[in-house]
Amino acid sequence: MNDTPAARAAPVHAPMSQFGEAGAELVVGGMPLSRLAAKVGSTPFYAYDRGLLRARVAELRAALPPAVKLHYAMKANPMPAVVGWMAGLVDGVDVASAGELKVALDAGADPAEVSFAGPGKRDAELRQAVAAGVLVNVESARELAPLAAASQAFGVPARVALRVNPDFELKGSGMKMGGGPKQFGVDVELVPALLAELARLGLAFEGFHLFAGSQNLRAESICEAQQKSFALALRLAEYAPSPVRFLNLGGGFGIPYFPGEQRLDLAPIGANLAELVARARSELPATSLVIELGRYLVGEAGVYVTRIVDRKVSRGQVFLVTDGGLNHHLAASGNFGQVVRKNYPVTVVPQGRRSDAVEIASVVGPLCTPLDLLADRMALPAAEIGDLAVVFQSGAYGASASPQAFLGHAPCAEVLV
Repeated sequence: MNDTPAARAAPVHAPMSQFGEAGAELVVGGMPLSRLAAKVGSTPFYAYDRGLLRARVAELRAALPPAVKLHYAMKANPMPAVVGWMAGLVDGVDVASAGELKVALDAGADPAEVSFAGPGKRDAELRQAVAAGVLVNVESARELAPLAAASQAFGVPARVALRVNPDFELKGSGMKMGGGPKQFGVDVELVPALLAELARLGLAFEGFHLFAGSQNLRAESICEAQQKSFALALRLAEYAPSPVRFLNLGGGFGIPYFPGEQRLDLAPIGANLAELVARARSELPATSLVIELGRYLVGEAGVYVTRIVDRKVSRGQVFLVTDGGLNHHLAASGNFGQVVRKNYPVTVVPQGRRSDAVEIASVVGPLCTPLDLLADRMALPAAEIGDLAVVFQSGAYGASASPQAFLGHAPCAEVLV
């Protein structure tokens, strides 16, 4: 193992302390990993810990004002069992397709607390949303006519909010989804005319949706974006055909993936939201404030588990070849938004033995591409064929965000434990 001063000073991953241990075994959902793997029946698989999901929601409830509604953005993890579990913990569910809408409603989500966002909604999807009675976050003037037609067909006005593309960005975000030219939402300068048009068409206006960015670990940036979003909604409310009842301030809460990153401090965000709740009582008295979170709710509660099927040494470098890779976990391979590839937190769980030895090794998948890389020259427990490799922070944007049909390998399993 490299023990030079430079190596010792290098940034390390935040501790993955959310999972317990039993002897040398990682414990997920109350079960040692080797036993869980036997229960699943095959590798690779994703496992999501329902106790950690419950704890994360409780942590947020304790930090945020009770008046703020908490919505689950199910794009982060649309596994039906996860959605069903989360629907019982949060106040609402946000969907981004008719397929997600079906999963949410089948899982028991209250249609009154389901919102449907996303650019390029098809007319058939808009019709489904109106029939289901969910809130549609309008992202284009084109959506108004099919919404009006569906309203007339069903004899009930479509419930709508306008997703606004603001004139500011969420600073320090992994992905910026507002400010400047964007495919998301309606540019703020076009909102007054669109509000007038939806009133003319008889649609039921409920409020605004602002989502400036995601994966932010800086509380001050999130607070600034929330303040700006509230001020913008207050300004736009002057043009609204009815009182604002719904104000989705977005999310953006990040989790630590890479060396040197620290967990988000919720305390200043809670204090900031308490101030906005107080302002809303006087300035937007009919309004419910909503926070929409996906990754932050589920990301740290999941692991991706794959088995080492070969161990190779090539010109002095150790390669641990596993039975799953980027086809199941595109994000961990660095091919889902990373500009410069960085390692997710990864470990090796030895099977049938205990060892304190550590080696520098790369974890690679079975695909015929050098992009299939889960860990690049990391310090890992010394591994043998048959051991399990575990990728932490894998509860969000994993199986559903990966090209599982690539090269014809079998899809991975998913379990909620």
